[in-house]
Amino acid sequence: MCRSTQPVTKVQVSITIRRASAADREVIYNMICSLENMILDRLGFDAAFDRNIANPSIHYFLAELEGKPVGMVSCHIQPLLHHAALVSEIQEMYVEPEYRSQQVGKALMDHVTRFAKGEGAIQMEVTSRATREHAHRFYQREGFEKSHVKLVRYFKNE
Repeated sequence: MCRSTQPVTKVQVSITIRRASAADREVIYNMICSLENMILDRLGFDAAFDRNIANPSIHYFLAELEGKPVGMVSCHIQPLLHHAALVSEIQEMYVEPEYRSQQVGKALMDHVTRFAKGEGAIQMEVTSRATREHAHRFYQREGFEKSHVKLVRYFKNE
């Protein structure tokens, strides 16, 4: 068997980031189900999506490669009393597994960071499940610091 000694050329495809709309409901639903590794209650998702997509403080962005959605990020921006300023928070971020480590997450993070700064936010926060160590390393590479502890009270247990 003969092998070629010519170098392999990687084709660079540009990532497009756009604001999501109500028409992106199904794509975002599937991504969030994948993020949570479960089929989410559809009626509950739709109610939250409809409310959030109409809320001027909540923004969804999709990353696309050649028109195909490959990732998403949400950004909530709100005034917080204990900061006396606007604070942005990533609520959900997801990249399709086959597109990870290909700069999609970085492109989403760069976009959402520029957006939040442009809206006047003084900082960005993100919460990530303790078991998502790869995500933690990604966020730290992107400039986030571990500074808080999140505590959750689950009402379903009461």
